[in-house]
Amino acid sequence: MSPPDDRNEDSDPLKSPASPAPRTTGLVSFVLEPFQWLTMLSSQLNPTFIAGVFLVYGLGQGFSGSFFKVVSDYYWKDVQKVQPSVVQLYAGLYFIPWVMKPVWGIFTDTFPVRGYRRRPYFVLAGVLGVVSGLTIAVQANLPVVVALLCLIGVSASMAIADVTIDACIARNSIEVRSLAPDLQSLCGFCSSTGALIGFSSSGFFVHHLGPQGSLGLLAMPPALLVVLGFVIYEHKLSGSHHGKKQVMENVSTTIRSMCQTIMYPQVWKPSLYMFLSLALSISTHEGHFYWYTDPKAGPAFSQEFVGMIYAIGAVGSIIGVLIYHKTLKDLPFRTLLLYAQLLYAISGMLDLLFVLRWNLNLGIPDYFFVVIEETATRISSKIRWMPMIVLSTQLCPLGIEGTFFALLMCIDSIGMLLSRTIGGVVLHLFHVTRSDFTNLWLAVFLRNILRFATLSLIFLVPKADHPEGLLPSEVLGKRMSEDVEESLQLVPTRINEKAVL
Repeated sequence: MSPPDDRNEDSDPLKSPASPAPRTTGLVSFVLEPFQWLTMLSSQLNPTFIAGVFLVYGLGQGFSGSFFKVVSDYYWKDVQKVQPSVVQLYAGLYFIPWVMKPVWGIFTDTFPVRGYRRRPYFVLAGVLGVVSGLTIAVQANLPVVVALLCLIGVSASMAIADVTIDACIARNSIEVRSLAPDLQSLCGFCSSTGALIGFSSSGFFVHHLGPQGSLGLLAMPPALLVVLGFVIYEHKLSGSHHGKKQVMENVSTTIRSMCQTIMYPQVWKPSLYMFLSLALSISTHEGHFYWYTDPKAGPAFSQEFVGMIYAIGAVGSIIGVLIYHKTLKDLPFRTLLLYAQLLYAISGMLDLLFVLRWNLNLGIPDYFFVVIEETATRISSKIRWMPMIVLSTQLCPLGIEGTFFALLMCIDSIGMLLSRTIGGVVLHLFHVTRSDFTNLWLAVFLRNILRFATLSLIFLVPKADHPEGLLPSEVLGKRMSEDVEESLQLVPTRINEKAVL
C-alpha cells in the first residue's frame, strides 16, 4: 500500500501530523522528543517490529557486538597468546557469516517452517549463539580452531538475526520512503546505545571474570532472541505455500530478480562505491589494541580504561547519529558521502599523531588525547555509514527486498573482510608483533592515504535526495507473484495509513 502523499511534505517525522508535539518548551520538550518520535514510529509501523529492532540492534549488535570486540581481543591476547597480525586475520573470519547474508536471506524469504518465515530464524539464531557462547566459556584449554569456530558461531547468531529484522526494515523503507532515514536513525541509536553499555562494562568483567569467563555473558542476548521468535507477530502462510515445487520456483525467481537488478548502473555503481570505500579503509585495530596495553612501547592502558575508550567511541557514534538525523539526512547522497569521507580521512590522522606520541610533545596526556581521537573517529565513521545504509534500502525492489538488502550488506561485509585481511597482512609485513610496534605508524599512514584516495570514487554515488526513488521504472514496476508478496508480510496492512512489514 502506498503511503499518503502528505507524508512527503515534511521529512521530519517529529513534525508530522501523526505525532503532534505537546506545547512544551526547553528541557521538557527536549526530554519528550525521543518518546514522541518512538510513538510516531510505533503508530506508523507495527510495535512488535520496533521491539525487534531494539532487541536485535540494541542488545544484539550493540551490546553483544561491542562486548565481543573487547573480550575476544583479550581472549586471544591473554588466553591463547596469539600475535596481533594473526588476530587481525581471525577477526576477518568473523565476517564470514555476514558475507553469507544472501543465503540467510533466501532461507528466510523462501523456506518457511510450519508456515512462518521469520520466527524460526530468530529461534535458530538464538540457539546458535547460546551454544557457541557457553562452549567457549566453560571449556578450558580449547584448541585455537575450536575457539575460533565458537566465536564465528556467535557472529553467525548476530548475522542471522540481523538478516531477519533487516528484511522488515527494507520493506518499511520502501513502503514509506520518508521514514527510511528515521528507521536507520533508530537502528543507529539502538546499536550505539547498546555499544556504550557493552564497552563500558567489558573492562570490568574482563578484570573480575577473566576473558574466558566474560565470553559466557554473550549467551544471554541470544537467549532473548529465542523468546522473540516465539512472541513476535507474524502472518502464518496457508498450506499452498509449503509445496516443494512452489518453494523452488520462489528461490529461482528470487535469484533471477537479484541478478537482473544488480546489473542496472543505478544499482551496481553505488554498490561498488560502498564496497571499495570499506575495503580500502584497511583495519589496523589489533595493532592499536596491543599497543594500547603495552607497558613499554605504548601508553599501558588498563583493562577498564580500554573498555572506557571504546565506550567513549560509542558516545561519539550516538552524537554522529544525532548529527545525521537532525541536520544531514535530507542532503543529496553524493554531497553527504563526499564530505563524510573527507572528514573520516582527516580524523584518521589523529591516530597517526597518537602512535607517533606527538601528543606528548604538544603537552596533551595520552588519556585525554585518546578521548579526542576516539570521539572524532566514531562521529565521522557513523556520519559516513548512515547514508550508505539508507542508500542500500533505496536500491531494493519490492518482493525481494529482504534478500536483496542482504546481498548489498554481503557486499559491504566482503569489503570489511578485505579491510581486516589486508590490515593483518600489512601488520605482518611491517613486522608489528606483541612487543614490536616500531612500524605501526607506517601501517596507520598507509591506511590514511587509502582513505583519502577513496574520495576519487565519489562519482559512483547518485546525486539523488533520500526520498527520491533510485531504481529504474522497469524495476519498480516489477512485482513478485501475489502469493510470494503476501508471504513476505509480517503484519497485516493497516487501513489507509499503516505501512506493511
